[in-house]
Amino acid sequence: MFAAAAAGILVSMALALARALLGPTVYDRILAINAFGTKTVLLVAVFGFLTERPDFLDISMLYALINFVGTIAVLKFFEYRDLGHAGPSDGEQGG
Repeated sequence: MFAAAAAGILVSMALALARALLGPTVYDRILAINAFGTKTVLLVAVFGFLTERPDFLDISMLYALINFVGTIAVLKFFEYRDLGHAGPSDGEQGG
C-alpha cells in the first residue's frame, strides 16, 4: 500500500517538475518548485516508513523547513531584487 503511495507521489513530482519547466510566469515556477519540495518531504517520510527507519521523519522535517525558508527567500528576492531589503514599515510614507 505504501509502495503505491510512493508511486503516486513520484507521478505528482514529475507533474510538478513539468510545471516548473513550462510555467509561463516566475511565480508559477516558484509554486511548482515549492510543491515539488513538499512532495519530496512526503516521499522521504514514506520511504522511512517502508524501510522501518523512523529517523527519516527528522530528515523530512528539516527538509520541509529548508523548503519553506528557501521559498520565502526566493519570493522576497523577486519582489525587491534584494534579500536585505527590510520591506515597508509603518512609519514610511509612499510618495
